[in-house]
Amino acid sequence: MIDTVAFYAPLKSPDHPTPSGDRRMARALITALAQGGHEVTLASRFRSYDRNGDRERQIRLRRLGTRFANRLIRRYETMPDTRRPKAWITYHGYHKSPDWLGPAVQQALCIPYVMIETSIAGKQAGGPWDLGHRSTETALQAADVILAMTSVDQAGLAPLIRPPGRLTRLPPFLDPTPYREAQQARAHCRRELSGRFGLDCHKPWLLAVGMMRDDVKCQSYEALAEVLQRLTDSSWQLLIVGGGVALPRIEKAFRSFGPERVRYAGILAEDRLPACYAAADVYAWPAIREAYGMAFLEAQASGLPVVAGREGGVQDVVRDGVTGLLTNPRDLDAMAGALATLLNDQVQRSAMSRAAQAFVEEEHSLERATSVLRQALVDAAVIRDVKIGRCG
Repeated sequence: MIDTVAFYAPLKSPDHPTPSGDRRMARALITALAQGGHEVTLASRFRSYDRNGDRERQIRLRRLGTRFANRLIRRYETMPDTRRPKAWITYHGYHKSPDWLGPAVQQALCIPYVMIETSIAGKQAGGPWDLGHRSTETALQAADVILAMTSVDQAGLAPLIRPPGRLTRLPPFLDPTPYREAQQARAHCRRELSGRFGLDCHKPWLLAVGMMRDDVKCQSYEALAEVLQRLTDSSWQLLIVGGGVALPRIEKAFRSFGPERVRYAGILAEDRLPACYAAADVYAWPAIREAYGMAFLEAQASGLPVVAGREGGVQDVVRDGVTGLLTNPRDLDAMAGALATLLNDQVQRSAMSRAAQAFVEEEHSLERATSVLRQALVDAAVIRDVKIGRCG
């Protein structure tokens, strides 16, 4: 049994002040590890992220990473063996945010190394993020177990991982309890949100949740506005949850609808999100270049059917035709048609609501993730022993 685990997220620390799906997943992983009987320590808050492909910045980040790794190694080596980490876990390292710490600590301490939600793309070789790409390849070779969260990532990693048994799946997950409880109190949630945001309880509510970054998130918001232009004959209202620097651009995209159609909730604390999901009728999000989308799981855990773009790992977290409807994210007519279908068919929405909750409970729950992580750490320890023998 591995007791103490060092956890590191090079893209965004789990205690980063800005909310995001990435932060939620990091926190969920820590919760699952703790539930599995492990003591989890946050190894570092060092963020290795380079957004723009600046080689000089990457070199500086590598230098900083090496310094932090050496500092960690010295600190760990002075600890009593009972307090020293018995495994290292890195969450979401890739070419833009490589793991400069894990491989060095693993080698110095001779401990198992697990990578979660790591992706690799051959097209990055020789490009602006070549340094991060090569670092990620090196880390993958050093890792004892790699857990892919989507079928897309698993397919991309498979040719690099030998033996293939080192690569397995950990579906994205959450604790469905607060979402289930909110769904059971749906009528109350709906009345409360109606009063707070001026929504009409007699009309169907659409919901979109996403940070307002000036990137693909903003593109998804703009695509959603274009989709809804095709549905002006319907009586829907839209509640948008999120905030960020792209808010003015997003408000401009939805301006033609007026406040009677579109309401903005701003950034909400995580414990207030379940009520929003439970009160709505359809979750709508184009998902342009989405990795998979934690919000899709949150929506379904609350019994909210989804209409989304079929991109990235979205098809792994939404069952097309069962828990929602998936379309090409750039086919706005198709998405408008899917939304119209659910808006006009309460029976289908109800059936999808029940299926969505069951889907999350059975395949994307905290309990299942706890079991997968526990086994991954056991496997990693065994593989480490086979690789180099016991480091007694």
